[in-house]
Amino acid sequence: MTTAAESRIDPATSIGAVRLTVSDLEREQGFYEQAIGLEALERSNGVVRLGAGDETLVELAGDPDAPPRPRGTTGLFHLAILVPDRLELARSLRRALDAGWRFTGASDHLVSEALYLNDPEGNGIEIYRDRPRDEWRYRDGRLEMATLPLDLDGLIAELAGAEPDGAPMPGGTRIGHVHLNVSELDGSEAFYAGALGLDVTVRGYPGALFLSAGGYHHHIGLNTWTGEGAPPPPHGALGLAWFEVVTPSAAELARVEQRMRAAGLDPERREAGVLATDPSRNRVLIGA
Repeated sequence: MTTAAESRIDPATSIGAVRLTVSDLEREQGFYEQAIGLEALERSNGVVRLGAGDETLVELAGDPDAPPRPRGTTGLFHLAILVPDRLELARSLRRALDAGWRFTGASDHLVSEALYLNDPEGNGIEIYRDRPRDEWRYRDGRLEMATLPLDLDGLIAELAGAEPDGAPMPGGTRIGHVHLNVSELDGSEAFYAGALGLDVTVRGYPGALFLSAGGYHHHIGLNTWTGEGAPPPPHGALGLAWFEVVTPSAAELARVEQRMRAAGLDPERREAGVLATDPSRNRVLIGA
């Protein structure tokens, strides 16, 4: 019999790199370097790895012949870059504005403060900082999250007295979560909570669900805001190729693979781990 502990993913699990298929590799690389502040770590075989410190956050795979992702399909809603503190969030705001980029939103989610923008090919990006966990609020045992206006004046005030250094994003920056467009929530929950083993943290948003490991507010967000029953994009389309879920050990990876196979899934074994496909055809590379 499977115990409750065996059915849950290790609490030290996190999100790794996000790979995007892009049509104009040079333009996309320039955006992530200049407007976002990532640095190119490696370039080979048409793929550029970009990150902060020695941590890869985004991989860009160039394919000028890839079909576009049609509107109203499943795929990436946004990738979310977690910066170490509020000053770095303010620096991210200034960096993107100095690069001539516009933000699409700015929100206070109670657990975090976030800025939103799109890359040149329309891939959604969130840049955010977490509030300390002891400031997170709970009601009836459930984490409270909301979407409130961000105090932009207070954020910009963080830059008062700070030297404009033009530095890239610092070490410690990472992908905090990935938010996906899905076709329906029940099947998606069965995949991410039942088979992968994440915990549901928030159900209060209409048409959305949030899940995590280790009590984090969310490592994965799911929504049906493109419409219930939304179809997947064409195979190999521009946008999300896959994202990484990183387990803390080979033993934990083996447990996750076993649980997925027991759930009737058939993840593909790769050198970096196992590649699984959710019911909306979003691909997840699970590694250790």
